[in-house]
Amino acid sequence: MDLTTNYLGLTIKNPLVPSASPLSKSVAIARELEDHGAAAIIMWSLFEEAVTAESESMVRFLHHQDIGFGEAESGFLPAHHDFEGALERYLENIRKLKDALDIPVIASLNGVTPGGWIKHATELQQAGADALELNVYYVAGDVTQTGLQVEERYLDLLRALRGHIQIPINMKLSPSFSSIGNFVGQVAAAGANGVALFNRFYQPDINIDSLRLQSSLHPSTSAEALLAMRWIAILYGRFDGLSLGATGGVHTSADAIKLLLAGADVVHLCSALLGKGPAYTAQILAGIQDWMEEQGFESVDDFRGRVSAISVPNPAELERANYVNILDSYSFSPGVMV
Repeated sequence: MDLTTNYLGLTIKNPLVPSASPLSKSVAIARELEDHGAAAIIMWSLFEEAVTAESESMVRFLHHQDIGFGEAESGFLPAHHDFEGALERYLENIRKLKDALDIPVIASLNGVTPGGWIKHATELQQAGADALELNVYYVAGDVTQTGLQVEERYLDLLRALRGHIQIPINMKLSPSFSSIGNFVGQVAAAGANGVALFNRFYQPDINIDSLRLQSSLHPSTSAEALLAMRWIAILYGRFDGLSLGATGGVHTSADAIKLLLAGADVVHLCSALLGKGPAYTAQILAGIQDWMEEQGFESVDDFRGRVSAISVPNPAELERANYVNILDSYSFSPGVMV
């Protein structure tokens, strides 16, 4: 049984790829993920704000110390580069993971502006990352900003990075674009090797006692994978050489199989592994293999995209028909309506 798949130009042993999470901060846990079947691993995200804030804080600290003790010689204070910052720790983590693992290690940048990311991305490449996931987490809170301006923010960052690094780039996208198919095409033209659908925006909550906003984190559910499944089915086969990754809501073998049938090259795992541990990767993989054997499929390529929209002349009409059918099929539970 051949489970291999092509992802971002890399041939990997199966379609299961743990996505960016705290699991990759531990080399021991990363080894467990590999041992239980993970075909590649996406590292925890390096945040633009964290790098900038830490650097600015250190500069202020050293500067204030300097002006506070005028009699101190210039060599009294440690140099800024003597301190290991967020970037340095991340680069060291790449090197350790590359030494410990045989599977590809994909770095993750989470930012919204080109700025120092060109420099950082180059350093990630030099540290040994096999690919780069660009996670642009941006909510257009400015009501005067147009959809075109939001798209250009993403594309400008991608083009800037593509011009300076040679490793594959995967762009993680949100479902909030008005024309996802068109934008994915622009992302492909700008140099991306793949897209991950979809970035999960964490919505703020309100504490009704304190009357303040509060952060809330809820694990994903299998139902969330349906949105990615819809768009992967529409995009499958439309853009040559562009990998399609499904992220968010993959909790069971059935979830993974559905996304592969829609046309995904890989499925990303996060909440399921955080909740059940690295060994759960093997359980999902075994479920896929059992299903393939029952169906008589000898490879993932035999069934990938079998339930996509590639043969449908007008996917929009199909989606509309599905919408109407779902609403028309609803029936009330006994006793609800008299």
